[in-house]
Amino acid sequence: MQFHSFDATYVENLCAGDFATEEHFVRYFTELLHLKLRSRLQSSQAIESVRQETFARVFESLRKGEVLRQPERLGAFVNSVCGNVLFEHYRSSSPVDSLDEEGQPELPAIGIDALGHVAREQLKRKIREILVDLPQRDRSLLKAVFWEEREREEVCREFGVDREYLRVLLFRANQEFKRAYLKRVRTGIPAKRV
Repeated sequence: MQFHSFDATYVENLCAGDFATEEHFVRYFTELLHLKLRSRLQSSQAIESVRQETFARVFESLRKGEVLRQPERLGAFVNSVCGNVLFEHYRSSSPVDSLDEEGQPELPAIGIDALGHVAREQLKRKIREILVDLPQRDRSLLKAVFWEEREREEVCREFGVDREYLRVLLFRANQEFKRAYLKRVRTGIPAKRV
């Protein structure tokens, strides 16, 4: 990007509504404001909103006759207006604590809601359905480690393997589970009842 130096003629043309000057101003400062705003705002809509509000305020200020005493400082003026607009955006988009009758902030809900509960139960059912399709050893191993969350040492004793080989068996069982899951998703295979 090439930086532009501003002078009194440029600012006068801007105040007078000269189309070419306005077009240059918008193109030039759009690029600069995007550099500033994209690291501070998450959405492109918010960036565009702050940019447009900045331009509107700068044009309004200049057209009211509030002439810059130092036209070469037009860039600093636009930047400070953008900073103010950005600050207002932060304040308007930050959550405000609602207060109950005693003037205390509301406590956040703990746990999952009804929809979350239903989704969790559906996921558990799908996992059980896929486990039924796996070989007995893989099914038992995955259930012991992930479903029942048993200690690895206990699982090693039950399967008669050391921890290193248990890791290998778990990897293979996970791969089988993943294959069965992807096959079910791609083909829409009806599940076996558990």
